[in-house]
Amino acid sequence: MREREVGSGSEVRVRTGEQPEQEVDCPPAHAPVWSPQVSSRLLARYYLPREHAPLRGNACQLLRDGVEAYPAMLTAIREARRYIHLETYMFISDAVGELFGEALAEAAERGVHVKVLYDALGSWTSRRDFFESLRARGVDIRPFKPFNSLSRGLRHLLRRDHRKILAVDGEVAFIGGVNISAHWAPEGEGGSCWRDDVMRVEGPAVYELERRFVATWRMAFQDRFRSWRESHRRRRLAAGQRKGEVGLAVLSSRRSIHRAYLHAISRAKRSVLVAAAYFIPDRKMVAALREAAQRGVEVSLLLNAKSDHPWLVHATRAFYEKLLTAGVRIFEWERCVLHAKTAVVDGVWGTIGSFNLERLSLLFNHEVNAVFADPRMGRLLEESFRNDCQGCREVDLDVFRRRPLWQKLFERVLYAFRKIL
Repeated sequence: MREREVGSGSEVRVRTGEQPEQEVDCPPAHAPVWSPQVSSRLLARYYLPREHAPLRGNACQLLRDGVEAYPAMLTAIREARRYIHLETYMFISDAVGELFGEALAEAAERGVHVKVLYDALGSWTSRRDFFESLRARGVDIRPFKPFNSLSRGLRHLLRRDHRKILAVDGEVAFIGGVNISAHWAPEGEGGSCWRDDVMRVEGPAVYELERRFVATWRMAFQDRFRSWRESHRRRRLAAGQRKGEVGLAVLSSRRSIHRAYLHAISRAKRSVLVAAAYFIPDRKMVAALREAAQRGVEVSLLLNAKSDHPWLVHATRAFYEKLLTAGVRIFEWERCVLHAKTAVVDGVWGTIGSFNLERLSLLFNHEVNAVFADPRMGRLLEESFRNDCQGCREVDLDVFRRRPLWQKLFERVLYAFRKIL
């Protein structure tokens, strides 16, 4: 039996039947590292590697969970005039899938070109007739690497499309960790209310997100649906469409996303705040987090206490002691499943996308993240992180060391197989 008492301010007390009452002090807010007069160009030069030059002139909105993301995405689909490009790992034929399917089909029936790419493995529980009905109504919906391609080898099947992109008319796009599934719907509406983040984007970066969709579609199906001349024209138009002041770098190379994390953490002056759904870091990431904490930077991780892949929680805990002894603070999310893949450094640099800090994302999956160096967006992402920590249990090193022997042994076994989890 678990009880939660919420105190005043930022203190949260958590009681369980396994350990005594423990006070959790959430990571405190800090004064800004940079003066407001520092230009975004200079911040980008400091926090982003040189090859990650951001596209300027974007308007960005941070959307929290499916509660905020789904209505905004459905509005964009219903207002589409020319085309819709949707790429998602999970397109499940549940209540949310039916809602999106109907919106996409209605768009196709009024003359909008609708293309949907879903991952065959991520969507394996969906009904076949659900996708067939959408095709019958004019939606060009196709699976990425279906199971009938097993003859091409196991490595071929391991490379999954884990991206979540929605681009509409070249004017608005969405990027984040939310799939099309009731997992992200509110609990009162039949969902599980998984915790996640999505960024709504208007401006030049929309073209870059759309370009990732086009590249994956062409790679998977050798299907050219836009001429080079039209693509070049759209790129020039997108470059001139300034909608805001945020500079975004769209990264789709797995190693470039990993390098962006390491570079920003190495430059951190005040804080490194990471929310990770699946956290099985490589040696470089562990070293970067430890070094940042040891030089006095606040390093806080928001991780799952329970997951849709339970063994990953135990594999993650195999890293706890090494991080905790260096001064890293770890908060475990207990309310539902944490599915966010976000980070913010110094309240300035931030990233939102599909990339998980584990081996499948780094070695196999097709991923995409948006990276920015913007004080306003950074402050919003940092506030969201600190608010999330208020309802979490902070891991205490002494208590953690007293966990049962079977847990320690199980963690060590999973740690030995960390490169294939």
